[in-house]
Amino acid sequence: MIKVLIVDDQHLIRQGLRTLLELEPDLEIIGEAENGQEALKLISQLQPDVVLMDMRMPVMDGVAATQEIQKHFAKVKVLVLTTFDDNEYVTAALQHGAMGYLLKDTPSEELAVAIRAVYKGYTQLGPGIVKKLLTQFPANSVIQEITPPSNLTELTPREKEVLRLIANGANNREIAQQLYISEGTVKNHVTNILNRLNLRDRTQAAIFANSHLSHLDNES
Repeated sequence: MIKVLIVDDQHLIRQGLRTLLELEPDLEIIGEAENGQEALKLISQLQPDVVLMDMRMPVMDGVAATQEIQKHFAKVKVLVLTTFDDNEYVTAALQHGAMGYLLKDTPSEELAVAIRAVYKGYTQLGPGIVKKLLTQFPANSVIQEITPPSNLTELTPREKEVLRLIANGANNREIAQQLYISEGTVKNHVTNILNRLNLRDRTQAAIFANSHLSHLDNES
């Protein structure tokens, strides 16, 4: 059972998420918080596996809460629920260790899949969010730090296909469906991509791929 804590300053959103996610047999909603400060207290008491984190909240916002979670509760995974006008918050949360980003109107089935993936250590990025994130990073910061584009020559054609789909925000299930392969095979490809490109996680892979799409296409 995956223990989930919902953090949002709007009661109706918290209740809506709880109602939908409680239908999933492997998810247990163990608590709700209306701001980051309250969330930290509940995390200490309840020890959730995954926190669904809103960004814009009073008292303590989602960025500050994510930073504190990474400092004091490193095993807890944070999945950000965002809107398209939250770019600066999403970027900051990424830098402080959030494992995924989904839009608040994501269907409950997809949200449940993302919670399970984040729980297992996989990064989840909602559609369009990667491209928005790219505009927030200086050209000489994260992109240069993760790896030089010459490493692309080490990828197989199939791995390049997987990397392109990661860049578009596709999760493992979606990649498997589009390429007609199993999710287990996708996981193996993702692991190989991260190792060959010296990347830390799926988020870095997505940012890297979007930064070098033309080079990626030329290498095909």
